[in-house]
Amino acid sequence: MGKPNILFFHVDNLGFGELSCYAGGSFRGATTERIDLFAGEGFRLTNYAPESQCTPTRSALLTGRYSVRSGTHSVPLGAPDGWGLVAWERTLGDVLTDAGYACAAYGKWHVGEGPGRWPTDHGFREWAGPPRTYDEALWPDDPWYQPGRDPVSRMVTINQGDTDVTEGKQLTLDVRRDVDLDFLERAEAFIRAQVDADNPFFVYFNHSLMHMPVIPREEFRGRSGNGEWADALLQLDADFGRLLDLIDSLGATDDTIVVFAGDNGPEEVLSWRGTSGYWQGSYFAGGEGNHRTPCIVRWPDRIAPGTTSNEIMHVTDWFPTLLTAAGTDTPQDRVIDGVDQLPWLTGNAEESARDGFPYWMGAELYGVKWRDFKLVLKSQKYSTDPVGTLASPHLINLVTDPQEREAFNVRYLHSWVATHMNRILGAFHASVQREPLIPAGAPLNHTPHMISGSPET
Repeated sequence: MGKPNILFFHVDNLGFGELSCYAGGSFRGATTERIDLFAGEGFRLTNYAPESQCTPTRSALLTGRYSVRSGTHSVPLGAPDGWGLVAWERTLGDVLTDAGYACAAYGKWHVGEGPGRWPTDHGFREWAGPPRTYDEALWPDDPWYQPGRDPVSRMVTINQGDTDVTEGKQLTLDVRRDVDLDFLERAEAFIRAQVDADNPFFVYFNHSLMHMPVIPREEFRGRSGNGEWADALLQLDADFGRLLDLIDSLGATDDTIVVFAGDNGPEEVLSWRGTSGYWQGSYFAGGEGNHRTPCIVRWPDRIAPGTTSNEIMHVTDWFPTLLTAAGTDTPQDRVIDGVDQLPWLTGNAEESARDGFPYWMGAELYGVKWRDFKLVLKSQKYSTDPVGTLASPHLINLVTDPQEREAFNVRYLHSWVATHMNRILGAFHASVQREPLIPAGAPLNHTPHMISGSPET
């Protein structure tokens, strides 16, 4: 059996309450028929944990490391000069390229900017996307913005071997509206070429929806009858289906792992607000709705169809899991926070290999999750809420208190849970003693100083 192809379809600002197969669909004005069908063909996770913002989640996915380790724990503000992953970091693109894969990325990269930090510096053959993110499409319509004085955000492309990106159109509302069509056409050409050449491929496809401004393409405008947000949800559904249809038409379905995943909690800006459904929370905060987002994986004949689990999986876990599936080893010369979940996903293990994780907002530790419990250190459910530093941590039972309203269960104190929380935090703190955190803004050539030799994974 050859190496499986991998398509990772990453969705921007997708809340738990958006898709029909989770807690949304008709409640949000549109049924996501293709994604629902895909969920029936694969493994649907209901306790999948991203990090709290776009940049941290993407960094964690690509490196298998909590973003606080990589100095990528926060979305950069504006147009910084030279930021992001240092050259020392190894991404999925780096490792899979060494394993013989053809790798390409499309859409928002958002984990580094400038020579040495683009996707093509980390194993990807080509990339097209915005240098940062899509809200910069709002700049040209800002009456205080002056393009001759202020930075101009443009779409960019780069191929491996280029010294820097090629700038394209200015990111405007019109460009933002149609941007996914360009990504789809590029991804389709790349996939066709690799299948024709019999090369295994890894396509990291970052869809722009449901990130603000949420503007559907003309072909979807008015289709839902429930406004632009619902029209855009139909567009997301159709675009995902389009790539699935391509893989099927090329006869590559059985040989391709497809992951559909959200990158953090829902959009919070009122004009385009998403929803976390059953849970409370938005991106840039510590509520459960920001640390639980849709994630579905399909690998025919290896992952049983129609499977659903509420066991915990963290975004870092995709790194060792996909590398194992590709038949290659996870790097041993650095701390890797992700754990291999392939035995669980394929039914060879009854439980997830993970029972919890610490979570941050930016560089601040906000809490620890263990099974259905959360130890909350910072009180903030939504990005618009004030941040509360708690004199005493709150222990939340998500089964009995899913809205996280109470600090303590009076009848069942659950204080024994702290033992598990301390174990998780203790393991993290011990790892930092072995390998210090890379500071935000570190120069490209920064290398962590290993205090006690090669870290344990």
